[in-house]
Amino acid sequence: MAMDETTPEDGQAKKKGGMVMTIAGVAIVTLVGAGGGWVLGGMIAPPPPAPPAAVAAPAAAGAHGEGGAQEAGIQPISTEANGIVLLDPITTNLAYPSDNWVRLEVALMFRGPTDVPLSQEIHQDILAYLRTVSLQQIEGPRGFQYLRDDLQERVDLRAKGRVSKVMFRTFVIE
Repeated sequence: MAMDETTPEDGQAKKKGGMVMTIAGVAIVTLVGAGGGWVLGGMIAPPPPAPPAAVAAPAAAGAHGEGGAQEAGIQPISTEANGIVLLDPITTNLAYPSDNWVRLEVALMFRGPTDVPLSQEIHQDILAYLRTVSLQQIEGPRGFQYLRDDLQERVDLRAKGRVSKVMFRTFVIE
């Protein structure tokens, strides 16, 4: 009998022992990595801020769903105080292909006091402009940027500098 001959049982035992050691090693490395990531994340990321007392009180009292966003301390986007007017959603078909539709929600940031009649004129102007746009003009990120620039320019012309920014809330092409 040769010296390197082994019985099948010995080979199976060595394979099982090696597999158990590999699994144990991977488990230990995983736990050390997870623990290190948790510690490092705690050192880098600041703890979340505590909620203000005005917001914490209704939440603790179980006022979920009763008061909506106004009672929870979340301010709406369009208020007289911050000078932002949220325009009605604009839904229209494009010039080419005419079976494609676009839906756009825009908010206007005014310099100084808001002007609702001017906002309605701007709304109609944006609607008229979107009816002249083709799908190829607004495709991709560059086309979307051109659309934003064009709308900002039209608003600047109509408002004579009273609107500082046109903010897109939603933009959907179907």
